[in-house]
Amino acid sequence: MGITVDILIRGGQVYDGGGGPPVEADVAVRGNRIVSVGRDVSPRSAHRVVNARGWALCPGFVDIHGHSDYHLLLTPTAESAVLQGVTSEIGGNCGYAAAPIWGPWWEDRAKSYRDIYGLDHDWHDVAAYFRRLMDIGISINFGLLIGHNTLRGSGMGGADRAPTPEEMQAMVAALERSLDEGGLGLSTGLVYAPACFSSPKELATLTAVAGRKGGILATHMRSEGEGLLEAIQEVIAAAETARTPLQISHLKTYGERNWGKLSQAFELIESAQRRGVDVTADRYPYTAANTGLQAALPRWALEGGKAEQTARLGDPAVRARIRQEIGEGPNARDWSQVMISEVTRPENRRYQGLRVDAAARVAGKETLTFVLDLLQEEQTQVDAIYFTMSEDNLQAILQKPYVMIGSDSGCRAHYGPLSTGRPHPRTFGTFARVLGHYARDARLFDLPTAIRKMTSDPCRRMGLGDRGWIRPGSAADIVLFDPDRIRDTATYEEPIRYPAGVRMVLVNGTVAVEAGEHTGARAGQILRRQKSSAVR
Repeated sequence: MGITVDILIRGGQVYDGGGGPPVEADVAVRGNRIVSVGRDVSPRSAHRVVNARGWALCPGFVDIHGHSDYHLLLTPTAESAVLQGVTSEIGGNCGYAAAPIWGPWWEDRAKSYRDIYGLDHDWHDVAAYFRRLMDIGISINFGLLIGHNTLRGSGMGGADRAPTPEEMQAMVAALERSLDEGGLGLSTGLVYAPACFSSPKELATLTAVAGRKGGILATHMRSEGEGLLEAIQEVIAAAETARTPLQISHLKTYGERNWGKLSQAFELIESAQRRGVDVTADRYPYTAANTGLQAALPRWALEGGKAEQTARLGDPAVRARIRQEIGEGPNARDWSQVMISEVTRPENRRYQGLRVDAAARVAGKETLTFVLDLLQEEQTQVDAIYFTMSEDNLQAILQKPYVMIGSDSGCRAHYGPLSTGRPHPRTFGTFARVLGHYARDARLFDLPTAIRKMTSDPCRRMGLGDRGWIRPGSAADIVLFDPDRIRDTATYEEPIRYPAGVRMVLVNGTVAVEAGEHTGARAGQILRRQKSSAVR
C-alpha cells in the first residue's frame, strides 16, 4: 500500500456492520474515506497511528429516528449523540420537519424560537435549511425527512377538514420540490394535530409522491394503543398501493390494555412482508414514551394553532367537555404514570421531573385542573414522559430482524440552551444501552447483530450507500468502544449524563471524540439518498 494515510487504526476487533463476527484488523483512513481494511496494513506513512487492541471498532451509529432539526442549530456539536458514537441522524420524523415551512406556521415557529432561544428562523425551503446547517458546521451527518404535519400546517393551518384541491396540490408540490432538494422521504405524525385531521386518502396521495421520488414513508401512526392494529393496516395499505418503502416509527404497544396486541401487530407486518411489501420498523430501548402533554387531550381540542388551543383551554365549557372525556370513567388517565419533562416558563420549572399527580399536589390543585392550567400557561408547550409500556414487549420488538434502533430524540449537551429540563434518558443513552444492557448483559442478541441494527440496516433503509460499513471506499464514520465497559448512565432522574466506554469517534475521517471527550470538530455533512432503501 504505497500511499500516505491520515489515520491508521491498528489491531481493533473490527465489526464491519453486516452482522458477522469480528476480525482483528487494521483500518486506514485517508481524507474522509476508509482506504484499506485488513491484517498488517502497511501504508507508506501515516500521520497518526492509533493502537486499538482490546477495543471494538465498527461503523458510526446511525440514528434512523431523530428530532435534531432545530437542536443542531442550537447545539451544533451534538454531544449527546456523538459521545454515544452516533455519526449520522435522520431528522424530520413524526411529521415535523424544519423545512419546508411557510405561511402562519412559519411565523409561529419563527416567533417561538426567536423568543425562547434567540434563533433567527431565516429559511423556508429545504435547500436554504441545509445551507444554514453547513454555514454553522455540525458535528454529525444529518438527513431530513419531509414532515406531513409541517406541510399541512403551512398550507392549511390547524384546520380540522379535508384539504381543497388547491391545498392538496400545494402540499404535493412542496413535497416534490423538497425531495428534489435532498429530502429522504415523507414522515407522518398521524396522532398529532394537524395531521390527525387527515384522511387515509390524503396519506396515500403523499405516500405515492414519496415513492415516485425514490423516498420512503416513515410513520408515527394514527394510534399505538387502542387503534394500533387498524393504524398498522392503514399505513401498510398506503405503502403497498404506492409501492413505497415503509418504516414504522418506534413500534410499540402503548398502554397495558394493549400489550396483548403485539403478536397481531407482528403478524400484520410479517404477512405484508410475505406479500412483497417493503416494511421495517425502529424502536428505542426504553419502556417510557416522550411527547407533548397536550397529546393527552381529545383530538377535537387540538384544532388550530397554539393560540387557538390556548384560548380554548380558558373556556369553562371546553374544560367540562374535556373532563367528561378523559377525566372520568374507563378512559380516565393515570396521571401518576406521566412525568413533566420540560416547560418554558421559569415559574413552572419546579414541576420538571415530577409525576403529574405529585405536581398537582405541589400546586394545590385537583389533577386535571392542574394539567389544563399548565397547558394554558405554557401555550400547550409542555413535554412529558409517559410510563406505559411492557419490558417483555420491548424485548420482543428489539429482537425482530427488521427492527432498527432510533433514539426518537433531538441532540443536546450538558451546557447551553438545551441543557435544561428533564429530557428522556434515551437522548443520552439509546445506543450505549443497546450495546451494553441488551446485547452484552441481557444477551437479547449478540454484539454483531446490535451493531448491524444501528449501522448498515439504517443506511440501506435510507439509501446511504457509502455509509454503515467498515470497508474500503466507505465514508470514514468510525467508532472505537470498549465492549466490556460500554453502558448508558442517563436515568429518568438524572438524564443529562453521557455514556461510558466510548473511546474515539471519527466523522468523515475527522476525530470528533478523543478519549471520550468532544474535540469540537464539526465535520458533519448533509446526507442524500444514493441507493435503494430496501433492507435485506
